[in-house]
Amino acid sequence: MNNLTKTTATTATKSVWNLNKVNLFVDLGIFAAFFVARDAHMTGITIHEWFGLAFVSMLLTHLLLHWRWVVAVTRKFFSQLPTMTRLNYVLNALLLLDFGLIAVSGIMISRSVVPVLGLSISGGRQWEGLHHLSANIVFVLVGLHVVSHWRWIVDAVKRYIIAPLTGNRLNTAALNRGV
Repeated sequence: MNNLTKTTATTATKSVWNLNKVNLFVDLGIFAAFFVARDAHMTGITIHEWFGLAFVSMLLTHLLLHWRWVVAVTRKFFSQLPTMTRLNYVLNALLLLDFGLIAVSGIMISRSVVPVLGLSISGGRQWEGLHHLSANIVFVLVGLHVVSHWRWIVDAVKRYIIAPLTGNRLNTAALNRGV
């Protein structure tokens, strides 16, 4: 292996590690916003709505970080793909649809964020019902999503949180498998 190849391989490896690290911390932000925003009765409507907006922005960041995967799997969806990849794609599509419904219905019934922006939207009970139904469905979908990525989550937490805190060097080969 010549020096140029070594440098390119090292740079590619570093960018993969950095992308995994960014993915982990974006995902932790999504989890925190989801946890706080999940129940308006626990936090109050204002915090619920603002964390909901933060959640949507982090979710879009997550989607952009995985855009190459989305495009690649979309192109090959009806050709030969591993079953788990196809199932993961369908699950992600359902999550995107459900979170979209939560966001739109949340805006339609907003009592805090939308008025602060100087807008007035008259949402009805139908929007409230859709918001609650979608929010209940998303718990199942998020649970399935976490389970399907559990090995990556554990490996990334060990590599980027536990190892730096304890000063341990971990075998990070599992992270090379991707998300």
